[in-house]
Amino acid sequence: MTAGPVAPSKPGLAEKASWLPLIVVVLTQIQASFAVNALTVSMQGITTDLNTPATSVGTAITAGTFSMAAFILLGAKIGSRYGTRKVFQIAVAIHAAAMACVALSVSPAMLFIAQASSGAVIALVAPALTVFIATNYKDAQQAKAIGLLAAAIPAAGVLALLVAGWFATTIGWRYSFGLMVILGAINLLLSFRLKSIPAQPDLKIDWTGAIIAAVSIIFLSFGFSGMASWGIWSATDQAPFNILGVSPAPLLILLGLIGGQVFFAWVRKRQDAKLPRIFDLRVLASSSELAITACMSIMLFVGTAANFLIPLYMQMVQGRSGIETSFSLIPYTLSIFLASTFVAFLYDKFAPSAIARSGFIVVAGALCLIAFSIRNDWGQLFVVLGLVLLGLGQGAIVALVFNSLLSSVPKPLAGDVGAWRGLVHNLSGSVGIAVASAFAVAMLASQISLGASQHPEISEQLISRVNLSDANFMTNAQLEDSIKDRAGSPEELAAAVDVNAEARLHSLQISLLGLAGLAMLAIVPAGRMPKRRQDELPEQMEPDDPDALDLEAVETSSVETTRENP
Repeated sequence: MTAGPVAPSKPGLAEKASWLPLIVVVLTQIQASFAVNALTVSMQGITTDLNTPATSVGTAITAGTFSMAAFILLGAKIGSRYGTRKVFQIAVAIHAAAMACVALSVSPAMLFIAQASSGAVIALVAPALTVFIATNYKDAQQAKAIGLLAAAIPAAGVLALLVAGWFATTIGWRYSFGLMVILGAINLLLSFRLKSIPAQPDLKIDWTGAIIAAVSIIFLSFGFSGMASWGIWSATDQAPFNILGVSPAPLLILLGLIGGQVFFAWVRKRQDAKLPRIFDLRVLASSSELAITACMSIMLFVGTAANFLIPLYMQMVQGRSGIETSFSLIPYTLSIFLASTFVAFLYDKFAPSAIARSGFIVVAGALCLIAFSIRNDWGQLFVVLGLVLLGLGQGAIVALVFNSLLSSVPKPLAGDVGAWRGLVHNLSGSVGIAVASAFAVAMLASQISLGASQHPEISEQLISRVNLSDANFMTNAQLEDSIKDRAGSPEELAAAVDVNAEARLHSLQISLLGLAGLAMLAIVPAGRMPKRRQDELPEQMEPDDPDALDLEAVETSSVETTRENP
């Protein structure tokens, strides 16, 4: 009876929707993303102040990533159970407090705990951002909002490169995280202007599913992260343990994959029985949604791996400083921002599958261009052009796949979509960096061995004294300090440095070409993405779904809040 008068008002309401919720969403995404980027840029200052190696900073970064990936599915349900806005406000406040702890850190342990805490609360924030967009915007306005949300991540990267880099070299790295405390307070105050989305107090949380998901993700994360140092198959001396000489990395990955199968079987069983579950499989109900997820995973894998390899090239091959590396990456980061923002204008003219395929072709071409162009001069036109093209393709795909997934499921599942996006983003990114690192190091060892065999001036004695299985990326100066006491003559030392320089470059080129090949393979799932974009989110759900949200209550709350906060 009420459907008649309510339905006509929705398009008008969507057209007049305020941009305030999007401002809060973008600022919060910047708050979350800036923290990670600032840690990377501030690495030198942190290691000096806390008297800790750079690996400790890397551990702190991954601690936040692991925490978010492990608990993000649970975060979506907590938001639905207790109210999205209320949970969002609590999480933003805790994240600001965690940033204050990072700024005041006096030990690596304090830094680690603070960063892990920030990742855990971001698991509550990420699904809320998607819900805010889904409940406030529709049609073209929603597509633009999603593009700006995707663009907020590279925007935070640019801010971190400029602001955190400048702070680290002038007044100190701690001020960057103090700035995040202020931004958190601003987001908290603005959040009171958002409409209150009804809580579902009767919603029961599937704690068993949440535990299975968290344990599986932790196994996968630590397994992939340990590949480079613990060994891809055979255990190294750095491995915490081994089983019959086998590295713990593949064992943890296997356990994580088994746990993932158990998780999906558990969720499917509870969904068939109409019982509450930690994740709604209708987000992945068809081959189209699975293809969207595959494209999202591949792009995030390729993007984060490239984002790791390129700074590695600049610092290890070219010997550039951290601040020089930051400024060199600005064209790449800005191109991601621009593509994420403006790709929405293509939705009315091209199908998502066509845009995705074109984007992956651009990404693959850009990686090939960079691989064949890199030398020792970062100012080369083709290298910069390759970075810009890579950023344009990456930004367009990331915004596109998120919009396509959100547009293909019922609106009440927006929290699950946000949680799934955050899970795929963090897990694919972590795996991308870990696999790229392990592969590049393996290629380096192979290239050094091949190069040494082709230089007769390098003696067998020097080769036997250098453990190639422990090869890692070093600058020329670092290598000279490492082997100068083992080289028999200056000529032999110079030859070894030349071999290392060529091996570094070739291994990075091979790694970039491998990523280009993976991007080309993504064209297959991209072809299974929707052939046309849906104009708005589906509104209907199965009536007996225990996780169903009262849409009429949401719309009523929206109108009431609009009256209270015009």
